[in-house]
This record gives sequence, structure tokens and C-alpha cells, in this order.
Amino acid sequence: MSVTSVDTDYDSLTITLIADFDAPIEQVWDLWSDPRKLERWWGPPTHPATFEKYDLIPGGEATYFMTGPEGAMWGAWRVAAVDPPTSLEFTNAFADTNGTPIADMPVFTVRVRLTERSDGGTRMEMHSRFESHEDMERMVNMGTVDGLQRAVGQIDGLLA
Repeated sequence: MSVTSVDTDYDSLTITLIADFDAPIEQVWDLWSDPRKLERWWGPPTHPATFEKYDLIPGGEATYFMTGPEGAMWGAWRVAAVDPPTSLEFTNAFADTNGTPIADMPVFTVRVRLTERSDGGTRMEMHSRFESHEDMERMVNMGTVDGLQRAVGQIDGLLA
């Protein structure tokens, strides 16, 4: 599996995932920038994602749903920054079917950084920052850490 570490830090309200891939940075970036490729790994295997809207520019929005045994769960991104092929920042929120964030659900900021390793591979760091201890704890209790690990764990197969 490509995930090398996951750190849950309640003091800084962050979850940090680090993964290493034996693929060039442009190929890993493509899995973020192409919504059809992103769909193949964004949700864990039991909850595949479908992106309906995808505008990967500062100020852009993306809406998606993940389908699982209990039905569909909607999400929305608000893109803050994009610097291909090295970084991306967005807020991630639970949403209704129109892509409108749900008021009483956690919203968190995701910062993605891709760096080229000396062997030609790529390191991906995903930093999720929460607005409160309660929001972070709620997401952790919902299985977000395990789901994120399983989702990112699918990337190696896509890069092969």
C-alpha cells in the first residue's frame, strides 16, 4: 500500500496522510485534475465517488456523491488554490443534492502537496484541518481516517 503514515493531531486539529508512489508527479497530479480518474479513488472501495461538477480553478466548485450500501452521500468542494502539478487547496463539506453544504455538518480544509522524490517517484501529503475539536472528532468517529487510507490505497493500482 502506498500510504506511509497517517497522523491524527487533535492539538492542531489536523489529519495528515502521507503516501509515496512509484510514478512521476504529472501522473499523480492527473489523478486529481481529471474528474473521471479522481472518481476511481476518491471514495473508499465500498463508497465509489461520482463527480457531477468539477471546476478545478481558484474559486471553482466541485460536487460529488459517494454511493454505499446505505445509499448516496453528497459532498462539495470550494477550490481555494491550484498550482499544477504540485498543490491544491479546497474546503470539503457534506452537501445536499444541489451541492449546498449542510449547515450542521463539519467543513474542513484540505491541502494537497505533491513533491518529486529523488528516485523519480512522488510523495503526496494531504493535510485536513478542522474548524473545531468537535468537528474533527465527529469526522474521526465517522470513519474518515480509515476511509481516507482505503481511498488513497487504490491509487497504486491506477498508476500501474
